[in-house]
Formats: sequence, C-alpha cells, structure tokens
Amino acid sequence: MTERLTSQIIIQALIRKTQAEGGFAAVLYKGDPISGAIIVQLRNSDNEILTFERISHYTGGYQLMPIATEYSSDIEEMALYLDRRRRSDPDLWVLELDVANAEQLVAAIVNEG
Repeated sequence: MTERLTSQIIIQALIRKTQAEGGFAAVLYKGDPISGAIIVQLRNSDNEILTFERISHYTGGYQLMPIATEYSSDIEEMALYLDRRRRSDPDLWVLELDVANAEQLVAAIVNEG
C-alpha cells in the first residue's frame, strides 16, 4: 500500500508553489488536515471562476475535475454553492489561487498526492 499525502500538506504545497510563481493563494475554508476533500478556485483571463475538485481516480491516485461550471461567471452563485458543499461536508478545504498557470500548477501537485 502506498502512502498518500495529507490534505493539509497538499494545500501547503499549492500555496508555496503559487507564491513562488509570484501569485496569490488564500484558504477560504479550512477542512480536515488528514483527509478533507479539496476544492480549488482559479480565475481565468475572462474573469470567470474555474472550480476544480480533487477526486480519486479508479486506477489509483487522484485527478482534478471541473465542478460547478454553471456558476463560472456568477460570484454570488459560486459562494452559495460552496456554502452548500461546506454544510454537507465540513471537512472540505476550499483554496483560491491567482497565478498565471494555475490549472497546470494545481494538476501537477494534486495528481501527485
């Protein structure tokens, strides 16, 4: 059995890598440090919010899947969506990143963990 990184370590790696790339990272909701689900929000050049969740892949490991795509242009609806998710899963982490190559950065770190 392979060991996996904790949610908190993955979040810390994302924050450090974002800052090293000259970007900004903020934890919007802090979840369970060991096994909390992870949602990452990114802004694209059209000012849309892209939201991804780290999910386990059937072949082992993890992948990044887009979620809540219908709310990508509505900040208030996205906030309501995240509130609903937090009520159903209080262990959930939500991280917001503002960095040029955010999607690739997140995928590289999340898929490793």
